[in-house]
Amino acid sequence: MSDGQLLSHLLRFARLLRLMGVLVSLSQILEWVRALRFVDISIRDDFYFATRAFLITDHADYPLFDQSFQLYWRVPEPIREGDPPGELLQKSRARLPRPLLELVSLLEEEDKEEEQAHRSYSALERLWHKDFAAMSWEEMELARAALRRMDWTVRERVTRRMQRSVHGRQLDLRRLMRDNLRYGGEPLLLRWRTRKRERRPLVVLCDISGSMERYARMVLHFLHALTRRWGKVETFLFGTRLSHITPFLRGREVDAALDEVGRRVHDWSGGTRIGEALKTFNYEWARRVLGRGAIVLIISDGWDRGDESLLAKEMARLQRATYRLIWLNPLLGTEEYEPIQRGMAAALPFVDDFLPVHNLHSLHQLAAVLAALRSSSR
Repeated sequence: MSDGQLLSHLLRFARLLRLMGVLVSLSQILEWVRALRFVDISIRDDFYFATRAFLITDHADYPLFDQSFQLYWRVPEPIREGDPPGELLQKSRARLPRPLLELVSLLEEEDKEEEQAHRSYSALERLWHKDFAAMSWEEMELARAALRRMDWTVRERVTRRMQRSVHGRQLDLRRLMRDNLRYGGEPLLLRWRTRKRERRPLVVLCDISGSMERYARMVLHFLHALTRRWGKVETFLFGTRLSHITPFLRGREVDAALDEVGRRVHDWSGGTRIGEALKTFNYEWARRVLGRGAIVLIISDGWDRGDESLLAKEMARLQRATYRLIWLNPLLGTEEYEPIQRGMAAALPFVDDFLPVHNLHSLHQLAAVLAALRSSSR
């Protein structure tokens, strides 16, 4: 038996004692494991008395300890030739009292749950760097579950509004005067206020043209999860025209939301006119959604059929109106990619952060960038 297997059995035995009602602390378990390095565990009596000395502090728990020790560290009977599989387990269980049988079943169920969780984690770890476009349906389901659990936080911005505070830098004169009336107006009690902080709004403009088709479904799952976790999110899709889909993503399950988006948006997998879409956004939506230091995400591979001078002009206008302009490009995850397309080359000078969006690791990287943003203005 390897050291890792032995440690696993030691921890399971300590858990069995806890299930039987014996109070075993973590410090006792650690001291027990350290002490076993100096005990010959092949001698059953030495192992028994060393274990009892470290894990049992109350003489009244000796009977429970003896039952647990005999149950867990029993020597199995040899299987005779011709015995059906599992007969030894049934024979050994038949000699156990009902409470111990229930504990054994509980331990086995917990082990199955841990093994299943370990398999899921291992599968997810393998998918961490796998491109969304190369995933199977089962892998996509695991990735979507990971997206729903991903944490999206950002430093709150300092607003101009004031709020009450225990320790502030500015006196709240109105409260100070009112609370000190009982003392004849003498300022015995000081009252403070400080500037209020709030989360920055997030605006997402996502490309749904033909070149983005391989990533569109997963990106929409990402946008739905982002809307549920972030809160203040405005989402737009663009191909040949701009579509506002925020109302369809809020308060709905992901499949129902995406089905509704599919019925409402009619320019899927077509051409791309990024400059015209940004112009529509700047003139019709910017004043409504870009206040309070908004962060803007543009998700696109940069392939554009429109006027590149218009794209550069509208990108410059958009950057001036935002706190942070981030461009997410799924092609950036490939080693040979260079941003030399006309649209990407025209937009890149006005981008604050140029990041990939092709796998789970890239989305985790985006979450880290958002969490590290400063609370000050641009």
